[in-house]
Amino acid sequence: MPSVRIQYFALPHSVRSLIEEVTGPVHAAQQVDAGKNSHLAIRLEAAGGTYFVKGLPSDHRWVFTQQREADIAPYLEDVGADLAGHIVSGGWDLLVFTALQGRHVDYRPGSADLPLVVGLLHDIAAMKCPPVDLRRAEVRWAEYVDRPAAAEELAGSSLLHTDWNDTNVLISDRARLVDWGWATRGAAWLDPALWVIWLIAAGHTPPAAEQWAEKVSTWSSGSPEAVTRFAAANARFWLSEGERTQDAWTLRLVKASESWASHRRSLEI
Repeated sequence: MPSVRIQYFALPHSVRSLIEEVTGPVHAAQQVDAGKNSHLAIRLEAAGGTYFVKGLPSDHRWVFTQQREADIAPYLEDVGADLAGHIVSGGWDLLVFTALQGRHVDYRPGSADLPLVVGLLHDIAAMKCPPVDLRRAEVRWAEYVDRPAAAEELAGSSLLHTDWNDTNVLISDRARLVDWGWATRGAAWLDPALWVIWLIAAGHTPPAAEQWAEKVSTWSSGSPEAVTRFAAANARFWLSEGERTQDAWTLRLVKASESWASHRRSLEI
């Protein structure tokens, strides 16, 4: 469910002063509508350049994702955005990033962006998982698998982004990835698997979406049976989200994830 966004100048003056210690004096502030989780998402034009500020109230149930994103940022090299500051003050937890240039990815069939995303997935797969506190895939999806052994198939030592929402992928001369708050440690094939449902939601058939995932070298490290079990688990996750949140964005992912799970089941017949 989308969070209610606030304007930059609705922040306490003391908090804005701390932001400007990082950015320099702010000349303009534009609210960013993309994304679902942040209560504050602002693009700032300031003396020091262009910045993106995202944040949550410090008592929000997901505020831990802010610290995770701050911890992982130094290890992302040129895959993600540079973190300029982390501010916890005045009831807010804020991350200040140097803004990336680019537009949101187009996942639709035939898009010229798709090979760039394959390249991005390869870049992430080649990165060493950093020594920061990340969720473990076998724990994160444990309640959605049909038996404990299926959760263990998700375990691994690879860095995973896990949220391939089109608003998280920015395209310029290459693809870059933002919003690392749900980064996870797990099996290398999970990120291309998680990309599949976003491709389906954008209009690909399940077989066509999998053909794109197959272009990522790590996809083949998951057995067909493990992928099928994960597709079912991910569909259960999105169904639970859909029961809790009846917005169109969530229901689109409910439909896409079930479409993929149904396709995987059909392969076993």
